[in-house]
Amino acid sequence: MNKIAPQSWKQDLPEFQARTAAFYAGELDKAAYKGFSGLYGSYAQKGGKASMLRLRMTAGRVTKEKLAFTAKAIREYNVPRAHFTTCQTIQLHDLQQDAVCAIMEKALDAGIVTMGGGGDFPRNVMCSPLSGVEQGEYFDVLPWAEAAGDYLMHFIKAEKMPRKLKVGFSNSPANVTHATYRDLGFAARPDGKFDVYSAGGLGNNPRFGVKVAEAVEPGKILYYIKAMWLTFRAYGNYENRGKARTRYMQDVCGGPEGYAKAYNEKLAEVLASGEDLDLTVEPRPVTKTGDGVVVGGPRVIQQKQAGLYTVAWHPIGGQPDLKMLCALSDALADIPDAEMRLTPNETAFIINLTGVEAEKVLALTAGGAETAFEASVSCIGGQTCQVGMRDSQGLLAACVAAVREAKLPADALPCIHISGCPSSCGTHQTGAMGFRGASKLVDGKPQAAFTFFLGGNSRQGQETMGRELGVMLEERIPAFLVELGKTVAASGKDFDDWRQVDPDGVERVAAPYLA
Repeated sequence: MNKIAPQSWKQDLPEFQARTAAFYAGELDKAAYKGFSGLYGSYAQKGGKASMLRLRMTAGRVTKEKLAFTAKAIREYNVPRAHFTTCQTIQLHDLQQDAVCAIMEKALDAGIVTMGGGGDFPRNVMCSPLSGVEQGEYFDVLPWAEAAGDYLMHFIKAEKMPRKLKVGFSNSPANVTHATYRDLGFAARPDGKFDVYSAGGLGNNPRFGVKVAEAVEPGKILYYIKAMWLTFRAYGNYENRGKARTRYMQDVCGGPEGYAKAYNEKLAEVLASGEDLDLTVEPRPVTKTGDGVVVGGPRVIQQKQAGLYTVAWHPIGGQPDLKMLCALSDALADIPDAEMRLTPNETAFIINLTGVEAEKVLALTAGGAETAFEASVSCIGGQTCQVGMRDSQGLLAACVAAVREAKLPADALPCIHISGCPSSCGTHQTGAMGFRGASKLVDGKPQAAFTFFLGGNSRQGQETMGRELGVMLEERIPAFLVELGKTVAASGKDFDDWRQVDPDGVERVAAPYLA
């Protein structure tokens, strides 16, 4: 497999620059620009006065060099705002025309590609964020995820692609990347092989993936990616944008069994074609050793490498303080083998730290989420996103403030997931509790509201989508969460244990707020 050099995408940039100039000059309407700019990983924000740019970080891996470029761009162009996304990318927001064009081009020299970051293209390949350093993982899937990301760039300009093609790798049943319900997912097994899932996804009409193969050798994964594309070309509804996602092929093919049969027929075609898609990757063992300093705390994770630590940093809403992000980049430049990994829950993990280094990073990243609830997930929200319906970031900020004021125990509430619209960028369907932007009539007038979901679970073998319980006015959600937290605290248990002994408790507390 020949890897596409990042710099080769520069030949596509003049057209982006020309059309972006036309959009900002009022010569190109919002819909036309959106349909074009997604290819480049950029969209105009709501109001059309600024742009966002999505920096693909394959497998969520942000090397020191990529982080240094990001920090330099933030400083050089006075970037006001950034967002860690649930697809393990970094979005830069509130960019003016010159900045979005310049950062896009300069990123290529740093090995950061924005192409295909939006629109009808393969999106950022996802990977368990602690792959290679996590205790209890089946094996390190990161090299395979990165190889898949390189291969998928060959499909950026392929014909008849689904509206999105999301590929994920998981290193254990924790399944934090939702590998079992992505468009294509590779779930690690204890024997060092993958089970392969296909045609899943969130959003409207969510579906769990269909297991299409078991015990696949990692070196064969590209054949399965090629088969995914061929299956969609044959059975995908690429004429109806609302159904141009792989999950709808389950219905077209007569259900999961029919889809698995159709997929494996295309896989057989790929295998019989004679095309060599075999992969060999070099292992990258961590050879760094600890310094004997022991570190603990809620944001510290002990790696499987003795004496080494990971520090978790979750900016509220996944929106980092940019001075803090730049300072972190400066610090990591002098820490051997350290790098940042982005998670599907908008957290950043800084890995391969000795005890002394972990203490330094903890101090640099203080002030973010300190509890599971404060580490809740939110999409960028309707104040910024063109298609967003509600201000999910504003709701999360109000909820965090209310819960802090109530001084609830740290374990009284779970991490919640908030999406501003049905697209599920906040993965609301898979959280223990989730909210999706909606409207509710009050005295005959529509009011800002969110639909409430309960009971989602992403763990492999226990996957469930949250049940839709009803619609709650946005202004009442903080009070609901405070009351729920007080109810849990009064039981003397944490949220999960309380749910076990009182499975109807959330519905009971929520009922008056849903009325």
